[in-house]
Amino acid sequence: MFARCSCTKGLGASPSSLLAPGVRLSKRRLLLGRAWAPQSQPQASLASAGEGNFTQAASECNRGESEPGGDLGFWQERLADQLLPLWRLSYDEQLKVKFEVTKKTLEQFQSRLHKLGATVMEAQRLDDLLQPFIPSPVIDGYRNKSIFSVNQGPDGRPRTVGFFLRSPGGKRMFCVPADHLRALPAKHLQVAQCYEAFLRQAPPEPSLDAHQLGPWRRLRVRTSRQGHTMAILTFHAEGLSQEAICVQKERAKEFFMSGQGSVCELTSLYLKERIMPSCYQLLAGEAHMFEDVLDLKLRISPGAFFPLNTSATEALLRVVAELGGVDRRTLVLDFSHGTGATGLSLAQWAAQVLSVRLAGQAVEDAQWSAAFNEITNWRCRRQGVEKAMARLRKGQEDGKALVVLVAPADSGPSPEVISAIRGCPAIQKLVFVSSRPHGEDMETLVQLCCPAPSSQDLRGEPFRLSQAVPVDAAPHTLASQLVLAFTR
Repeated sequence: MFARCSCTKGLGASPSSLLAPGVRLSKRRLLLGRAWAPQSQPQASLASAGEGNFTQAASECNRGESEPGGDLGFWQERLADQLLPLWRLSYDEQLKVKFEVTKKTLEQFQSRLHKLGATVMEAQRLDDLLQPFIPSPVIDGYRNKSIFSVNQGPDGRPRTVGFFLRSPGGKRMFCVPADHLRALPAKHLQVAQCYEAFLRQAPPEPSLDAHQLGPWRRLRVRTSRQGHTMAILTFHAEGLSQEAICVQKERAKEFFMSGQGSVCELTSLYLKERIMPSCYQLLAGEAHMFEDVLDLKLRISPGAFFPLNTSATEALLRVVAELGGVDRRTLVLDFSHGTGATGLSLAQWAAQVLSVRLAGQAVEDAQWSAAFNEITNWRCRRQGVEKAMARLRKGQEDGKALVVLVAPADSGPSPEVISAIRGCPAIQKLVFVSSRPHGEDMETLVQLCCPAPSSQDLRGEPFRLSQAVPVDAAPHTLASQLVLAFTR
């Protein structure tokens, strides 16, 4: 069984009442990179930063407001309150808050299905169905990827590397260094500090932009438990000649590989041009980084998705395997995305795994990882769900059970996929991994479990919720992963 926190059941207080006055959730809007949170959370008010026109955004925000105060510690603490709203609580108290949020979400799900006349779950009581939180094995410095932006700091200094934050009045936007953010490892902060030193070594051409940002913008840092560190620098080449671009690239390479930035010991240095968002240019080092997950060595490309908390991901995968009853008699249809970590990990225990949502560089990464780890019972097919199910059903002649795993990312499964899953009688068990059951995933869950109305193309017998296990993949935030097991 899983190692769980035993003090998270039976709480009567609301989530907000469990927060101390100093850690109430702020309603002020925050601008930062999408990659900060595992998935979007409405309470955290996360939005995109580093996209669009930085100079125009800074100009609009800076108009008509006085200079920000220079008390850097104040701004860093305020940034921590915005990004990590639970960081002032003990970890045990954080899990209590998250448990209450999860419980209320399932109560809402139960209420919606009751209104539709559906039998919601096998267990009679929600307390019997919802398991305690599985805590994150790492509490501080757990992130393996961070995205830093570049703009004026709260002390007025240009080219500060950090996270976007608006002033209390909301009119001014600037970058605050991330030293107070407990979720970031020291290596990420070290690379960010060196990048800031690189930006300030030489003033940019005044004609390039009026806010002294220069051509170098966002910084993405990725690290692995194997000790690899990859830095990806976003570069704006507008207004520069090819000769000037080459000079800038060589300057960055020299700084990080043999100059002051060599203290970071980067294993990979990439450049990503804004005008070509999908193009990554290797300036120095290895083309890929590698991560260890459940005794597998996985390859990760610079633009590939990989879960932000590796240790919690391992715990999550063990939960998925247990709730799905995955063993050598199980066929798994995998709807997760990324570099194939989920499908390849489950292949260690299953009879066969077919992943159908991988695309682009992720396919090459997953295929390399499968070959390196000598996994022969995993396949990747970019095809319709009907064909994928037909392919797996051929293996059911010897009595193997078919399990479907759905782990939506930016968007949940389409109505066609939901209809196909419900319409396949061979699927008696479904495992759904949700990071936003309170939001977009709620509609998908309702469609999987509700009676089939004549107005919708929902075939087959509805599913029933049999167990729910929350996993904490993002300490200090309200985000978590909820693993839901359905049967019929």
